[in-house]
Amino acid sequence: MQQTRASSNRLYYLDWVRGLGAIIMLQGHVFDSFLKSGLRPREPYTFSQFVGGMPPALFLFLTGVTLAFLMDSTERKGLPARERFLTALSRSRYLFLIAFAFRLQLFLFGLPADWRGLLRVDILNCMGFSMAALAVMALVPTRNRAWTCAAVGLVVAFVSPLVSQLDWSGVPWMVRNYIAPNYGSFSFFPWGGYLAFGLAMGSLIRIAKEESSHRLMQWTALAGGLLVLGGQYFAGAPYTLYAKSDFWLNSPAQMLIKQGVTLLLVSVAFVWTRYGAKDGWSWVRQFGVTSLLVYWVHIELVYGRSLTFLKNSLTVPETVAAAGFVLLLMLALSTAKTHWHRVRAVLDELGWDFGPKPDRIPAD
Repeated sequence: MQQTRASSNRLYYLDWVRGLGAIIMLQGHVFDSFLKSGLRPREPYTFSQFVGGMPPALFLFLTGVTLAFLMDSTERKGLPARERFLTALSRSRYLFLIAFAFRLQLFLFGLPADWRGLLRVDILNCMGFSMAALAVMALVPTRNRAWTCAAVGLVVAFVSPLVSQLDWSGVPWMVRNYIAPNYGSFSFFPWGGYLAFGLAMGSLIRIAKEESSHRLMQWTALAGGLLVLGGQYFAGAPYTLYAKSDFWLNSPAQMLIKQGVTLLLVSVAFVWTRYGAKDGWSWVRQFGVTSLLVYWVHIELVYGRSLTFLKNSLTVPETVAAAGFVLLLMLALSTAKTHWHRVRAVLDELGWDFGPKPDRIPAD
């Protein structure tokens, strides 16, 4: 029982980081949708969108971590190589189904709408494609997978500017958007590199023993700091390895900085959930355990038709208030999802009939 509890506690910090990413994402989308156009060149909007660039990297990294757990689990069970590969590949299929269901819902709710929106490469599509591309890592033993995937992540980062320079004119746009860097899509280059780094981190977590997890987080924080400093150095260097590179689109320096910040957040979350929040309820972690639901609902709420009267019409204080309202609304939805059996019991007492009750109430 003690081992199970320790193993469970080790994952709290990953949920906390995912929840922080969801919170940052919410404020960024509210500012992007509701703030007056004339106020966008000012500092509040610039800062909101600058910070808002972190969540996709966080989500892809954490998806890689959970994929590494799956790969390690199939390896420990002694499954043959083919089954390990197909198991990892099936996870990408699941994400693709969710991604297309999400796009279909947005399309139907937004009719009349451009059909090409159904094929947009959003963050969920990028997760599915990246997982499919890296499913072959299931064939690599966990101890070797850590450094192999770290190397793959670096290759993706440093090759991205070169991929941008290739002639993609003969490639169908729906294929090109999954691979080549562009501002309208989450392409494999460079975004897939974050999932590769997550695979490396997840493998290290599974290799590390419980008593050495603190040392792992110390090295994680050190690596994060070095990546941030290294990325800043190369971003400001007077020379470059590339004939053409866009810092906000395909620059390895930007990717290294974001990855460094991600590793620092992971180490901070580890310390906080172990010695700060501990086993108590955490509203940040609450967002993390229902991040997909929060993502799905808030996109329709913020960018859909329900709040059209607020689009591009709020001042900075009003937008901050709107962000707070959306945050509280999504927190309530998240909590209700986690404790649905309790919510249902209250509603039943108020006369709401939801059909036959389950034979057993699941434990918290």
